Formats: sequence, structure tokens, C-alpha cells
Amino acid sequence: MAPKEPIYIALISIHGLIRGRNLELGRDADTGGQTKYVVELASALAAREEVGRVDLFTRRVVDPGVSTDYAEATEDLAPKARIVRIEAGPPGYLHKEALWSHLDAFADNVLEYLRHQDAPPHIIHSHYADAGYVGVRVANHLGIPLIHTGHSLGRVKRRRLIASGLKGSDIDRRYSMSMRIEAEEETLANAELVIASTRNEIEDQYGRYDHYQPDQMVVNAPGTDLTRFMPPTGREWDHGVFASIRPFLRNPRKPIILALSRADERKNLATLVKAYGETRKLRDKANLVIVAGNRDDIREMEASTQQVLTDLLLLIDYYDLYGRVAYPKHHKSDDVPAFYRLAAASGGVFINPALTEPFGLTLIEAAASRLPIVATEDGGPRDIIAHCRNGLLIDPLNIRGMAEALLELLNDRQRWLRFAENGLEGAHRHYSWEAHAERYIAAIRPIVDHTGIRVRPSLTRKRTQHHDRAIFTDLDQNLLGDRAALKDFLEFVRRNRKCAGFGIATGRSLESALKVMRRYGIPEPDVLITSVGTEIHYAPELTADSSWAKHIDHLWKPKRVREVLDEIPGVYPQKQTEQTRFKVSYFIDPAKAPPIEEIHRLIHQADLTVHVFLSFGQFLDVVPVRASKGSALRYFADQFDIPLEHILAAGGSGTDADMMRGNTLAVVVANRHDEELSHLVDTDNIYFAHASYARGILEAIDHYDFYGECRVPVPEEEPAMAPQ
Repeated sequence: MAPKEPIYIALISIHGLIRGRNLELGRDADTGGQTKYVVELASALAAREEVGRVDLFTRRVVDPGVSTDYAEATEDLAPKARIVRIEAGPPGYLHKEALWSHLDAFADNVLEYLRHQDAPPHIIHSHYADAGYVGVRVANHLGIPLIHTGHSLGRVKRRRLIASGLKGSDIDRRYSMSMRIEAEEETLANAELVIASTRNEIEDQYGRYDHYQPDQMVVNAPGTDLTRFMPPTGREWDHGVFASIRPFLRNPRKPIILALSRADERKNLATLVKAYGETRKLRDKANLVIVAGNRDDIREMEASTQQVLTDLLLLIDYYDLYGRVAYPKHHKSDDVPAFYRLAAASGGVFINPALTEPFGLTLIEAAASRLPIVATEDGGPRDIIAHCRNGLLIDPLNIRGMAEALLELLNDRQRWLRFAENGLEGAHRHYSWEAHAERYIAAIRPIVDHTGIRVRPSLTRKRTQHHDRAIFTDLDQNLLGDRAALKDFLEFVRRNRKCAGFGIATGRSLESALKVMRRYGIPEPDVLITSVGTEIHYAPELTADSSWAKHIDHLWKPKRVREVLDEIPGVYPQKQTEQTRFKVSYFIDPAKAPPIEEIHRLIHQADLTVHVFLSFGQFLDVVPVRASKGSALRYFADQFDIPLEHILAAGGSGTDADMMRGNTLAVVVANRHDEELSHLVDTDNIYFAHASYARGILEAIDHYDFYGECRVPVPEEEPAMAPQ
């Protein structure tokens, strides 16, 4: 049998500044992880015996503002690998948003270059949407297979941009988002194979696309530079990172529980401090080290970061953790591997307690440093621990469970050693570039050999690039009372996820809502409105809408609200976990408290302009005047350009009323709180379901033909009486 022909791979990565050495990572938004990824991928593939040649096509840049390296037509990366720079558009450096009108020229020039080669590539592998656009044209012209890696996706990015306060029309104008999403759809329709980093990425991100075909997708996690991350050497106590944490700690040589992340609410660092602070055995056993970015003055940081760091400091003070917790102000990129090694040398544990974690690079870095891990039972960590067998998965909102998992590893030395060795071996086996390249070749080999070309099913594109309708429902009254109905409803939503968005609007805090959703197996919705409409988070990473927070801060005086309510008999504060930045929550004892009308009057007499909500006759919530579930729903509709007439709002208690009034389609489930919603009986466009809980929502979906024409049924007129 004749040996197989060496594979020629053409990688395409167009934007950013790409060269083989001294990558300018972080120079701008375009010169980040993707540039590092494609350079290291090209070198790793070229090192394989099966590969004869790798060309990495990028854009040639001739610009006095950047290095002359980017003007070189070719650059050798490694034996059998080189960068090929292609001209397209003006010579100067352009950000990716400005490249769309030049991509056809880039494709033509790539084809011209390939015509002068001895043979065409066996595959084209595009990276990001712009390269996908080019890859489709080059691959189709040459009649060769296309492979694609998205890196980030337009539908997900659009949600993040909306969360930052940008309108949908502004996003399309500034980021060419419509062109990007259309290019991604076209690429998915043409690609023989899509390479993703995690199963979570395939299901939760690519699953939002019309041309989502999971059979064409494989998981192959990026390689990690294992020359940077390695086991302890014995010199860790002499390194500068130890000097940076030593002043914080009473006994600095105790085992270290290490957390390393951005100061972001989604990273859930506050719950980690609570778990540590509330568990004496854990405090006695180990120190806690939190490396949460760099800071000079917390007061000058953006509001969300400021809030996270302030909450951490307040919790450290509340639990009196001085001498036990270190939170250094500064560190360099080169210090990160040293933090892992120091924690490993101390016999400690690395923890990633994030609410959601799509990948989990820090977990791989810790594993390569021979440091056992504890991580959230979500997304990437599941894959990593399954491969490496080097740690424990936790519910990130279970304080007691988090503490017990940490103690379990810290107290069982034999298990700690087994996990440490497993992690080191697993990182090299599964997450090195050599391992990535081996899996890569195995995935593309059938395509190169023409034994794995798939048959494409016929797919139907939806009418718009974005959802043109959405379902919003309360949590407790609508979803939690009937598990069988909930299962049917969630399956119905899943089947129609490309047609309609799914939102939950609840009075619960974010933490409380996520806890109950996990308990009932409710997946993360596209939009999560919490704390009676004061917080909005978007999937897939629970991105907080910072613009909404700024909007509702108008006239908000929470301290004064508490002063008034504390003076009213029969009114008692709810627990601290239910109090948020924009929600003041109390219990009402009906036997002792005045009527709700009197409470309203007292609040208004104090010159407070707020919304007051009473739920189930006992839960009193006071929020800013611009905030409510209905206001948050309308804000979402405006941001995402969805007509209110195409939003089905399902409710069952008093805080849901303003979601259902007005132009929305609405349903009140049969198990409603009658007293609070009885005034809606005569309101237009509100359907009172005969079924309870989620079964009532399914009834309303049929009533409104929600996934079809999405219309309000016209009542049949009474037949005229015959004249006597």
C-alpha cells in the first residue's frame, strides 16, 4: 500500500497583527487569543509527520504605526510552516469591522497565490467569521473541504454589546453585525467540520444558528503552552508572588486555596469568601488567596468591578478574616504560573467557583502545575475534570458543599497526591499542542481521504437574523409546581429556540434564582430578569446589562427607604442574600403591619419616588421607580427590536402584572394568586388559562398560535336574535 500523500493545510486568520515572535497580545481588541492560537496551531500541525506543509494566510499591513514585520510577504514559523500575508484594501492597519468590504479582494488574492503553487491545499481552515467568508469562497472555487473555528460568535457577541448599552441598530452599524452573522450562517452551511473548544460551546452557542448541525462538530480544546506552567521547583517561597501575599497572612506557610479571575460578579468570588468565612475547619486548615486583577484605587474602577471588590472587602471584614485572606493589588502576567506553583508547593487547591464557565483555561494551567482543582459543575470544567480526573465539581451556589469539597482535598493527602499526578499527566495528554494536533489530524483525515464527506440535511432559515418573538415567564408560580409540565414546556422551548427567545422574570435575586433553576433542571434562559426587574443578565455567560443598571439608578435612595420601613410595625428585613443594590426587601406580618396603601403613603411622604410591590401578601419589595418586571421586559424588547405584540408574558402573582398589561400577549396561569391578579380579568389581550403552572403556558402558546402567526384570537360574535 502506497504511503499517503503529506497533507497541505491552509489556515486563514485575517484580522489583527500576526507574526511568529513577540506577539502583541492585547494591543487592541483584534490582537488577542486568536492570533496566538493560530500561530501555535500552525507550528504544532507542521510538527506532525502526516503534514507536509502549513500556510497561515493573513492580511499584509504596511503602516508606519506598526512594525515592518507585518509588511513582509512571507515569514517562516517552523519547518514546514509559514505565514503568508495577502494584500486586501488599503495598505494600512484596519480593525476587523472595517474589513468586510475588502474580503472578496482577499479571497481573490488567496486564489491567485494558490494558482502558483505546485498543488492546492487539501483543506482550508478558517478562523472567525471574516475568514469563514473568505474560506467559503476559496474552498468552493477550488472544490476542497472547508474546516472552521469560530473563536467567538456574532449572536453571542450581539447580546454582550446590548448588555453594555448599545442599541441593535448601532451594533449593526458599528460592528457590521448583520454581515458577520450572515457570514457565520453561510460558513456553517458549507463547512465539512467545525472545531469547538467545549461541548458547551457547541450546544449553547452554535445551537443558536439556523445551520447548527452538531454531527459536523467536534470538540478539540486549544493547546496550552506547557513550557510556562509546570510543577513546583522548590524555590516558590523565594519568588516575588510569595512576598506579595505574605503581609496579608498570619501563618503564610499554610496550604493555599487559590482563586484567580477577573473581579466580575459571574466569577462568584463572594460565595467563595462566604464558604471560607463560615467554615472554621477550613479557616484553620488553609489560607485563602484571591488574585482578582490589578487595581490602584477601587473608587476609580468601573461600577461593576468596584461593587465586586467592595463586597469582597466587606465580607472579609464581616467574617473577621484578617490574617487569613490575601488579596494582592498588582501582579504581572509572568506571575500567574508562580501563583499556581506556590499553591501546589503549599499543598493547596485551586478553585474556580464561577457561576458559568464556558471553557476554564485556568483549570488546565493549574493541572499542568500539579495543583488539584475544585470547579463549578458547568461547561468546560466538566470536560476538563472528566479528562484529567484531578478534582471535584461543585454547585457554585452551595456554600456548604463548596467548603466540604475544599476540605475533602486538603485533608486527604493520598487523594491530593493522586489528583495532582492525574492533573499533570492529563494536561499533557489532553491539553498540550501536541495532543491537539494529534486529535486534529484524526478528525480531518477522513475528510482529506474523501471517506468522511457528510450528507447535508436540508435546513430551513428563519425569517430574520435575530429572534422576532420571545416568551417571558415568572419562575415560582409558573414553572416550579408541576415537574412533568415543566419538562414538556422546556422541551417545547428547546425545539423552537431558533424561532423565539426564552426569558425568566423573577422577584428572586440572581443567586436565589440560579439555585432553584439548578434544583429543577431549568437551563439558563436567553434573558434572566431578577430582583423584581432590577437586574438583567444574558446567556450564555450571564452577562449583566450595565446600561440597565445606570438607567434605573435615577432617584434611587435605598438608605432612606430602609429608614422609613424600619419604623413601620410588622415589617421586617428579609435575609441579606435577598437584598441587592437596587432592591430593598422586607417581610410583612399582616396581623401587625398597616395596609399596603398606608405603607405606600408613608413612603411617598418621605419624598421617595419608588415602586412598591407586595407578593403573596407577605413579601414587600421596594425598587427604583424605573424598575419592574414589565419595564425590564420592554427595555429588552426595545434593545432587541422585538415587537411587544410578539412577546408572550406569563404570570401568576402581583409583581407580574405590568408584564402582562399593554401590548404584550399575556397569560395568567390557573394557579394564580387571585387576590393580586383579579383586577386583570377585564384587561385586553390577557388569556386566563384553564391549566396550572407550565401547562397553562403551553395552553396559551396554542391559544395565540405563538410559534405560527403569533396573533390574538378574535372572539366570535354572538349570533343576532331572529325577530319575533
